[in-house]
Amino acid sequence: MAECFCQSLKPMEESNMSSLLDEAMEPCVFMNKAKTNDGYGGYINVWSEGAGFDCAITFDTSIEARVGEKQGVTSRYTVTTSRSMTLERNDYFKRLRDGKYFHVTSDGDDSYTPPSTTLDMRQVEAEEIVSLPS
Repeated sequence: MAECFCQSLKPMEESNMSSLLDEAMEPCVFMNKAKTNDGYGGYINVWSEGAGFDCAITFDTSIEARVGEKQGVTSRYTVTTSRSMTLERNDYFKRLRDGKYFHVTSDGDDSYTPPSTTLDMRQVEAEEIVSLPS
C-alpha cells in the first residue's frame, strides 16, 4: 500500500515543481555584439537586443558565494530555462523587468533534467554585470 502511494506522489511532486518553475520564469533577451568602424581606422563593439526567451534567475546565497563577494567576486546566479533552450558559456543577456545584464559562465549542456521526466529544465551559472564589455 505505501509503495502504491509513493508511486502516485512522485508525478504530483514533479507537476508542482514544474508549476512553480513556470511561475518563476520571466522574459529576457540575448544581447548580440557586432563590430563597427569607429571612423578612426579601428572598430568598436555595438550591442543590440536579439531573440527573446524566458528563464528563472536565482541569486546564489551560499556561504561560498558570500565569501567570494567579500573578496571582490561578482554576484553569482543560477539561470533556469527549459531543456529546449541552451545558454552557452559567454552568452550575454538582459532581464527585461529591470534591465540587468548577465554573463553566462558555465555550459548549458552540463546540467539538465532527463527527457523521461516531466520536469523540463536546464541550468547554467551566470554573473551579474554592470555594463556590457566594450
